[in-house]
Amino acid sequence: MPRLLFEKTGNAVWISHLDLMRVFQRAFKRAGLPLTHTQGFNPRPSVSIALPLSVGTQSHCELLDFDLDGESVSCDEICNRLNSALIDGVRVLQVYEAGRKLRDLALMQCTVTLGYDNPLTDGAGELLQKLFASQQLIVPKKTKNGVQDQDIIPMIRNLSVRQLSEKELEISALICCQNPTLNPMQMVVAIEMYLPQLKPDHSRCCRMDLFDNNEEIFR
Repeated sequence: MPRLLFEKTGNAVWISHLDLMRVFQRAFKRAGLPLTHTQGFNPRPSVSIALPLSVGTQSHCELLDFDLDGESVSCDEICNRLNSALIDGVRVLQVYEAGRKLRDLALMQCTVTLGYDNPLTDGAGELLQKLFASQQLIVPKKTKNGVQDQDIIPMIRNLSVRQLSEKELEISALICCQNPTLNPMQMVVAIEMYLPQLKPDHSRCCRMDLFDNNEEIFR
């Protein structure tokens, strides 16, 4: 099944996952690229996104699988036609004849930007770096079965902190995104719990790229 790589930025980050699926379904139709449909009593267009994105999160590495009905269309033409039909903030970066099996997807590079209303004190970045170098970091996680404690340290492959300005810090981390899964915003929860003096007044997350377990780029 063909796969495309796309980004979701700007005001488009506020589109929910289900609405984003509808955006793509309509874009394929407007672009003259008919999709196949599932079989059964309630046929659905053959599009699926690998890792649903939380509302408000920016990404440069979203993957969407699709299946076209009818004559073959080149990957470059699919890319150009879709971009002409998509909304601002959603842009196809590349189209592939076939993607790797999703079970091989394991890691995600992401950034979490922490914003503060007041200037940071000296050593704030070092305190965060030390926190995420801990042997264990237990934070609560909401699941279908209620709230459960989760140790996030085993799910962080590497992490660095840098100061962007006197009121901003940026965490860059390579984390598990599948089996098990770490929501990057859980790192913000850890800061609020263990370093309350560095609790951000606002924060934002961005997915940068996807990798397999050997840290090779996943497509």
